[in-house]
Formats: sequence, structure tokens, C-alpha cells
Amino acid sequence: MIGFFDVWVKKETIVKHLGKDGGAKSFIWVFILAGPMAGGLLPAFPIAYSLYQKGARLTVILTFLGAVGIGRIPMILFESTFLGWKFSLIRIIASIPLVILSGITMGRILEKNGYKLPVKS
Repeated sequence: MIGFFDVWVKKETIVKHLGKDGGAKSFIWVFILAGPMAGGLLPAFPIAYSLYQKGARLTVILTFLGAVGIGRIPMILFESTFLGWKFSLIRIIASIPLVILSGITMGRILEKNGYKLPVKS
């Protein structure tokens, strides 16, 4: 699936929705992208790198990694069977703004310091 994402999703689409002009909608897109993922953070790192290479903002990429950590649908379903839907709903409602805020904060700090991800050779 990671290879398909890298090949099938065009750079223009990523720049339009997750780039500098993406605005607040870009955070909605990353939660939609993160929701159906299975396997935790391990498969999310190559996708995040692909997003970076295709022009996504660093704040959006960091938010995507946080969204994978807290908002995967398989994890929420598993969690709700043991802890209840009420707990899962409260956790998601509390976590989403915190993930977005931390992604924006860390992204701005890293961009301010001129951080760039290493490029594959």
C-alpha cells in the first residue's frame, strides 16, 4: 500500500491539499488519511516521507504522525470494546486538538530553525 500511495498520489494533489495553500483543511485530510491505517506508526513513516517529498508542510506531516498514533479506526474499535464508546469518544475529542496544536508548534519550531528532512540519494 505504501508503494501504491507513493506512485498513485500525484505531487500536485499533495501540494494543493497539504502544502502551503492547504490551510485548515489539510489537518482534516491527514486525519482521513490516518484513520484507516493498520499497523501503527511503522507504516506511517514511509508515507510521511512520501508526503514530505511531494510538498506537504512539515506541520501537516507531524500532525499526520500524531493522528496515526491516536486516531486509527481499527485501534478505536478495539479500544471501545474494552473501555466503552464513551471513553473512546472523549479520548478522541480531547486528543485531536492536542495533536493538531503539537504538530503546528513543533513544525513551526523546526521550520524556524531551518530543519529539512534528509533526501534519499
